Amino acid sequence: MQKPLLKPRQLRPGSRIATVSPSWGGPGTFPSRYQAGKRQLEETFGVTAVEMQHTLAAADWVSANPKARADDLMAAFADPSIDGIITTIGGEDCIRLLPFLDLEVIRHNPKVFLGFSDTTALHLACYKAGLGSFYGPAIMAGFAENAGMHAYTAESVRRALFNTDPIRAIPRNAEGWTSEHLGWDQPALQSRQRTLTLAEPPRILQGSGTVQGHLLGGCIEVLEMTKGTAWWPSLDDWTGAILFLETSEDVPSGNFVRYWLRNYAAQGILGVVKGILIARADPGTNPRYQAQIEDAVTTVLAQSGREHMPVLSGLDFGHTQPMLTLPYGALAELDCEAATLTLLESGVV
Repeated sequence: MQKPLLKPRQLRPGSRIATVSPSWGGPGTFPSRYQAGKRQLEETFGVTAVEMQHTLAAADWVSANPKARADDLMAAFADPSIDGIITTIGGEDCIRLLPFLDLEVIRHNPKVFLGFSDTTALHLACYKAGLGSFYGPAIMAGFAENAGMHAYTAESVRRALFNTDPIRAIPRNAEGWTSEHLGWDQPALQSRQRTLTLAEPPRILQGSGTVQGHLLGGCIEVLEMTKGTAWWPSLDDWTGAILFLETSEDVPSGNFVRYWLRNYAAQGILGVVKGILIARADPGTNPRYQAQIEDAVTTVLAQSGREHMPVLSGLDFGHTQPMLTLPYGALAELDCEAATLTLLESGVV
C-alpha cells in the first residue's frame, strides 16, 4: 500500500537551487558542460543555482570522499534558503552514501530533489524518509543539452516542479530523441544540436483496460545495488505500485534484465505491482536493444503468471534526451487501450 509521502513546495522564479555531485564529479572534469547546464537552468526557469562545498571538486577527490558528498546533500536539505536540489550528473556509487545520510534531515526539510540514473539510490532514500522526489534530468545531462534544452524536457520540469495542478497526460514526444555522443571535452560542440531520431509513440506490450498505482522504480542497475539495504522498499511499498524501469548507457543485456527481474518475482514484487513502464533505452550500437529489454520483461512476467499485467514501453524517462520528469509516489494511470500514462496528481504543493 502506498504510504503517505510529503510533497515539497513548488519551485518559482527566484527559487534558489542547490547543485550537488553525489556520485561522479562531472563538473570538475568537464566544467564548461556544467556551466552550460547551470546557465540554461537559470535562463529557462528564472532560478538561481548555488553550488555546495564540493560540487565542483575534482572527480578523483569526489570518488574518494563519499561522506563529503553526503554532507553536501544534507547541508542542502537543511539550509532554509535552498528551495530545491538538482544533481549535476549520475555515476555509479551513490549507494556509498548510505552510512552517512540522516533521513530525519530529509523528512523535516522537504524540498524538491531531482536527478536520474545513479541518483535512483538517493530517490529510494527520500522515499524511505517519506519525501516524494523526482526522476528527471540532471544539470549536465538534460539541462545542459547541446544548443539549448529540449522543449519537451523543459515543459515536463515546469509541470512537475513549478505547478501545483495535477500533471495530467504525458504528451507524445514530437521532437524526436537522441543518444548521440558529442564530446563534453570539446566546448565548441556545446552549440551543435545533436541528431534526432523520430520518436515512435509508446506501445502496450501486454495487458488490457486501465490500472492506477503510485510510481516507484528507477534505473534497474542501481536498483540492484539497493536490494537488501535499508533503502530498499518493503513489499508493502511495492503493493499497488506502477513500476518504472530504465537501463543506463552501460546497456546491460536482456539476459541480465531477466535475471534481475526473476529476483523481483522471488521477492513477490511482480505479484503485487499493478503495471510496468519501460523507458526508451539508449541502444548503444545495438538497434534491437529495446526489443531485447521488452522481451526480457514479458518473458519473466509470463513465467511469473503475470502475462496479463499492463506493460507500456517507450516512454522518455531513460538515458536518452529529451526526458520526462516523474514524481515518485504520485498516483498514475496506465491506459492500455490508448497506450498512455496520466499522472493524476501534482508532485508539489
